[in-house]
Amino acid sequence: MLLIGDDWAEDHHDVELQDEAGRKLAAANLPEGVAGIAKLHELIARHGGELEPAEVVVGIETDRGSWVQTLIASGYQVYAINPRQAARFKERYASSGAKSDKGDAHALADMVRIDRDQLRPVAGDSDAAQAVKVVARTHQTLIWERTRTFQRLRSTLREYFPAALAAYADLSLTSTDALELLIKAPTPAAGAKLTRTQIAPVLARHRRRHRDAKAATIQTALRERQLALPEQVTAAYAAATTAHARLIIALNEQIAAMEEQVKAHFLKHPDAEIYLSMPGIGEITGARVLSEFGDDHGRYASAKARKNYAGTSPITRASGKSHTVQARYVRNNRLADALQTQAFCALRASPGARRYYDKQRARDVGYNPALRQLGNRLVGILHGCLKTRTTYDEATAWSHHAHPQLS
Repeated sequence: MLLIGDDWAEDHHDVELQDEAGRKLAAANLPEGVAGIAKLHELIARHGGELEPAEVVVGIETDRGSWVQTLIASGYQVYAINPRQAARFKERYASSGAKSDKGDAHALADMVRIDRDQLRPVAGDSDAAQAVKVVARTHQTLIWERTRTFQRLRSTLREYFPAALAAYADLSLTSTDALELLIKAPTPAAGAKLTRTQIAPVLARHRRRHRDAKAATIQTALRERQLALPEQVTAAYAAATTAHARLIIALNEQIAAMEEQVKAHFLKHPDAEIYLSMPGIGEITGARVLSEFGDDHGRYASAKARKNYAGTSPITRASGKSHTVQARYVRNNRLADALQTQAFCALRASPGARRYYDKQRARDVGYNPALRQLGNRLVGILHGCLKTRTTYDEATAWSHHAHPQLS
């Protein structure tokens, strides 16, 4: 076999080629893109001889991008190595903490030569699954960015205009109508001058119910007395508030547009029907779960393997007389977030899920641990459905947890 370590950067790749004995065959600095891939193929042809593409093994610290997809399309075995795993592996070479790109490429080649059985190959996901992953991750990232921007806006308002937080509490400060009103009156003085006839049309444009009552509540809250800052300082705060508000409005627009893209790509996927049959999963949650699990049906050898990847299964720490079972905290956070959402929603959608959750709570298991255990069970059910290509069935899914029938 031919073992390759690929230490990638934004504009280049440092690679090292080894044989099965660990002997260094070649090293090169390759440019990103078509030219770099062509040179890599030349190196492999020169040193690989008559090897089949599947006998070329590449270790690289990413599982995304056109470079990785090209390696997979070429038929090579590609292993995406967690940077934390790579860092621990490199410690065997030196304790000083020294680092170089060539040294990193050498370590990655050694990892796929020595520890390949402990690594996970990059999944051979379909084009449809990769498309779902791109839009689902982008959609979630935009939501996270909106939350961060909202927190900055809220912090700013608390410092100079707390009345606005109370006035727009019922609307939510991430809603576009509340933000438009805040832009219209970004200072306490301007807010106190807003009339109901100015507020109501904004609420009407966004189809708010009980507009007159809401306008009256907002006006009253904005006219509450509060401690004042110097005019120049207030103006500076107002400029910062307006900038944050406009950014959240733009994010709202893009989140809505990306949501449509997520739904469109997800519903085209052949596994969408199975995912949507699961309790607690809608189009957005389903797209997120599918994108993180992928659709390579040979990737997870068992339900346990899928649960371990999801991070829902516990880990055991045993040493001497000590034996503890703990939750996994090193995991795919995007997938964990989606599965937590599914488990919460499944409490209403599935009687079996509700019984299972209540059973955990009756054993004095806390809210989050019980929800995590439910999520773990749902991942196992999903694995079975995907393996057998069948949709979810409530009776079959919870048959082992059903109450015994009285004779």
